[in-house]
Amino acid sequence: MKIVTWNINGIRTFRGGIKKALDSLDADIICVQETKVTRDLLDERTAIVDGYNSYFSFSRGRSGYSGVATYCKDSVTPFAAEEGLTGLLTNHEGAVGCYADQTQFCSEELQLLDNEGRAVITQHKTMCQDKEQTVTIINVYCPRADPEKPERKQFKLQFYKLLQCRAEAILKDGSHVIILGDVNTSHRQIDHCDPSDIEDFGENPGRKWLNGFLHDDGQREERQDDKTDEEPEVTSTEPIHSGKFVDTFRYFHPTRPNAFTCWSTLTGARQTNYGTRIDYIFADCQLAAEQFLAADIMPEVEGSDHCPVWGKLSCSLVPSSKPPPLCTRYLPEFAGKQQKLSRFLVKVDQKSICPEPREALPGSQEEEERRENLKPIDAGKKRLLTSDAAVPKGKKAKIVKVSSKPQGSLLSFFKPKLTNVSSTEASCEKTLNPDEVASSPNSQKVSSTSEAVSSATSTVPEDVLDASQPQCTKEENDKQMKRKQLSPEPSVGKTDSKKGASLVFWKSILHGPPPPPPCKVHGEPCVLRTVKKEGPNMGKQFFVCCRPQGHASNPEARCNFFMWVEKGK
Repeated sequence: MKIVTWNINGIRTFRGGIKKALDSLDADIICVQETKVTRDLLDERTAIVDGYNSYFSFSRGRSGYSGVATYCKDSVTPFAAEEGLTGLLTNHEGAVGCYADQTQFCSEELQLLDNEGRAVITQHKTMCQDKEQTVTIINVYCPRADPEKPERKQFKLQFYKLLQCRAEAILKDGSHVIILGDVNTSHRQIDHCDPSDIEDFGENPGRKWLNGFLHDDGQREERQDDKTDEEPEVTSTEPIHSGKFVDTFRYFHPTRPNAFTCWSTLTGARQTNYGTRIDYIFADCQLAAEQFLAADIMPEVEGSDHCPVWGKLSCSLVPSSKPPPLCTRYLPEFAGKQQKLSRFLVKVDQKSICPEPREALPGSQEEEERRENLKPIDAGKKRLLTSDAAVPKGKKAKIVKVSSKPQGSLLSFFKPKLTNVSSTEASCEKTLNPDEVASSPNSQKVSSTSEAVSSATSTVPEDVLDASQPQCTKEENDKQMKRKQLSPEPSVGKTDSKKGASLVFWKSILHGPPPPPPCKVHGEPCVLRTVKKEGPNMGKQFFVCCRPQGHASNPEARCNFFMWVEKGK
């Protein structure tokens, strides 16, 4: 049995097809976080994947935010599944249960904790040494503590407490428990590329919670046996933790440095491996010791600012006969009970639609259909008369105009139309004195042109001409041609001068970006950045080194060059 967790930073990460991406991970159960999709935007190709059954949790407050999903192969179909940690989102059979004591949370707080789509729980049957057991997998995307929003720090800690209560309650009920996903906290200094303050590193509330949640007594012995000179103080001052769960990666790799799962894409930190390890697979102590064979990270897999983490167990999963009700294939929009508006706007393959056999109509109806197909105009008139006779007196009936001309397509509005001579003639003056036409040297050219026009007019069929409108004479056409020749044309020189003046004006107002200065250490052109953080410097621009962010001791990483862009430059 193999499980994988991956923060995909948007379900659109699977550009080559979600099935191809799932198959490439080669796992029985794949848990993804930060799907950033709501139920109304979930399409069928993402929700229903051939060979898998999926379970989603959506954010109910914000669109394009949070969200988790668990994909299970059909060979490991769970027998129970549930959305959220509180049980408030469960209104069907097949739920996991075991909600523990939630009296420390108020009802409004419980609703808010499950309102962002941060947890999906699936429960499976396993065979371990010819003995059937239960394994519960909790897929979570823990909140991030925004330093500028103190309420989010408290929200994150409350989510941690709720997660621990639910996991320990399920464990107490007799099931093994695996918690995997993005926890959004690096546990130890070895899990962080550059701890900002080593003395207060363990004072972070999230790390304190992890200290009480995890058990690492066995890991401590291994770590002291394999201690290296590079990290002599990593565990010397850390107390022994007596939690009920184990960090499986550190269980197998207690001293591996630079093992990170998240990097900043804005600074290109992945190139220098300047990141943190915040994605985990936690398992209860007994399961980790008896069934886990290996666990590791996959930094070579790109497509997100996180990388996948995998774990392998010796036990095998026993599939359920049918998926639980939370499965997406039972959703009305995918089960054929309800259709989305977008379905009516997508072109459907006509080959896949087989016409249903139509029962034969009575003889009189079939004969009437034949008449209407042969003479649709007469049939329309006949129906119109019938509808008029059925209208009661005193009410105005709608007058339907039946046109004998066929209805044009939308494409005809974009095609060039034939020149309608009658409309041109109608625009001419009805009365014109021939003496008003002044003689000029160009009169011969005008007359020859008018003759060409008249000859072209004579070639137009008679049925195109509208006899109800007056036709223009030869003299009238001559006058129109003369007016076009006498009309002044704009001077090219004046237009160029106006364009040049306009170009100078806009250049004086709109300044382009200033030339980038070279950084002092590498001598390479810097990159231009803009402050987006709220404050007095918001909107201001500055130059920094163009290299990716990294540790100060790394010569290939970004140097500390910084320069503000002066106003007016």
